[in-house]
Amino acid sequence: MNHIYDLIIIGGGPAGYTAALYGARAGLDTLVIERLSAGGQMALTAQIDNYPGFENGVDGFTLGQNMQSGAERFGAKSVLADVSKVDLMPKIKVIETSEGTFHARTVAIATGANHRELGLPNEQALVGRGVAYCAACDGMFYRGKTVVVVGGGNTAAADAMLLSRVAKKVILVHRRDTLRATKIYHKPLMEAENVEFHWNSAVAELLADEKLKAVKLKDVNTGEETVVETDGLFVSIGRKPATDLVKDQLELDRSGYIVAGESTQTSIPGVYAIGDVRTKQVRQVVTAVADGAVAVHQAEEYLASL
Repeated sequence: MNHIYDLIIIGGGPAGYTAALYGARAGLDTLVIERLSAGGQMALTAQIDNYPGFENGVDGFTLGQNMQSGAERFGAKSVLADVSKVDLMPKIKVIETSEGTFHARTVAIATGANHRELGLPNEQALVGRGVAYCAACDGMFYRGKTVVVVGGGNTAAADAMLLSRVAKKVILVHRRDTLRATKIYHKPLMEAENVEFHWNSAVAELLADEKLKAVKLKDVNTGEETVVETDGLFVSIGRKPATDLVKDQLELDRSGYIVAGESTQTSIPGVYAIGDVRTKQVRQVVTAVADGAVAVHQAEEYLASL
């Protein structure tokens, strides 16, 4: 058999490289398998102001690179590869990739979750230039400005509430005539003086030059179109966890996230879910790095029992 690692981490975001740092410092033979570059979704964020220790904030790409360097300083290894198949049931887990097959005694799944997009033609081109997917991450850039929030679930409602405290005006757009969010959000949103609702509406087009200038809304019942000027658009229509790789082996919840509590332990011994891919209430960089540390503690205990 090929070399057997103590710990293989699939995904090089903040959870993954924190696990790599803690694993390497604990003396575990540790490998990170990342598809693109260190940082994951975080690397696409131009400015992170809610991660402690950076009084002027930090861009996500730099933070990701620093996390990778910190882990590798203690001996963690990295490989850029696409993971095509995993077998997590045996004691020696098997990870098949575009760069070969790897083996490990423990595995941490850190594949993350992607924001669901509207699917409009110029949406991706406007990310960071008026289009955003995380109010907690980017809301402060719109202090005193007008923003549109798309969605009607708990995420959209929470984002609208957060933005109402910093923005001059929040326009909530939902394709139904009432929110799907739990009732706790309804009253404060309805009572907020700077929150406006566009019911039975969907965003049909993003109007922009170098930055987003307005959105074209379409009434889903009548087809009538309206142009609404805005400084920013927050797409809050949910997230899609990257769990296709493990969906036939690990227990998932109804939304497709890996079932794992604060211990990060999954339904298979020696396999841990860390970061945005696991069931959790808050998905932020700071909670992802916490998961990475916890998973290594659990892995050490598991390895000691073998």
